[in-house]
Amino acid sequence: MQQRTLGGRLTVSAEGLGCMGMSEFYGTTDEGEAVATIQRALDLGVTFLDTADAYGPFTNEKLVGRAIAGRRDEVVLATKFGNERAADGTRLGVNGRPDYVQQACDASLQRLGIDAIDLYYQHRVDPDTPIEETWGAMGELVEAGKVRFLGISEAAPETIRRAHATHPMTAVQTEYSLWTRDPEDDGVFATVRELGIGFVAYSPIGRGFLSGGIRSIDDLAPDDFRRHNPRFQGENFQRNLDLVDGVRAIAEEKGVTPSQLALAWVLHQGDDLVPIPGTKRRRWLEENAAAVEIMLTAADQARLDEAAPVGAAAGDRYPDMTQVYR
Repeated sequence: MQQRTLGGRLTVSAEGLGCMGMSEFYGTTDEGEAVATIQRALDLGVTFLDTADAYGPFTNEKLVGRAIAGRRDEVVLATKFGNERAADGTRLGVNGRPDYVQQACDASLQRLGIDAIDLYYQHRVDPDTPIEETWGAMGELVEAGKVRFLGISEAAPETIRRAHATHPMTAVQTEYSLWTRDPEDDGVFATVRELGIGFVAYSPIGRGFLSGGIRSIDDLAPDDFRRHNPRFQGENFQRNLDLVDGVRAIAEEKGVTPSQLALAWVLHQGDDLVPIPGTKRRRWLEENAAAVEIMLTAADQARLDEAAPVGAAAGDRYPDMTQVYR
């Protein structure tokens, strides 16, 4: 597995592993297979693991901690705070208060069974707490040795600047794929590249839609959260399926899967960018990991840009977009 550097500071595998779906959101879960998937990822050199306290809630961090026990030195571990949830799953809102930052970090360290978090993200921006206060508290975590590097997820360019001015930022994590190209035209890419901050792309296969394996809403489990996503509903679904079919046609010509092509496209957008495709099965992990070997010509990229241009996807990427890009 190739390596990349985020923010000139943190070296990670060129492709990471999003662990969220191993505990929640994407239908049924299998803890044994999830642990085996994480361990197989480490075997393949996919050592950049992404979790959050909100996933489960809390159970995903515990699962990741069990999976990496005895292999901590092989892992670059990222987790997040800020999407506050109760133990029963109730959503309590976004919390960026300094006292909560400290409490959340200590709790994550305990669940993960580690001494320090490699990359600690503010999961969402709290509109009621100045970003300087949140990042001041996060900086104290670095000074205390509990955290090595800091990041933020789904933040607006001006918020990124203010946070970075408070304490150096290593990574911005935002949804990015062939059907979510917002960072290209909303100022996020321009901002992080100006400031020398790395970019981590979550959902680089479009929440699985770009795999081509979802042809109907009935292909999703009854409790799959994507059923509530506007892009998976009604006329939006069919319009987005047309986009996927264009990508699939190019993939077939190249002799790769649509998922691999989607990942290869993200990987080709810059060496300062790292995708973290999520999966809960070894089969898909191995397929995804092979995408780093795919070379795209300028002609390939031009065809993909034509098949999935900026703004082509139909529907918002969340039912409620008020919590992103604050």
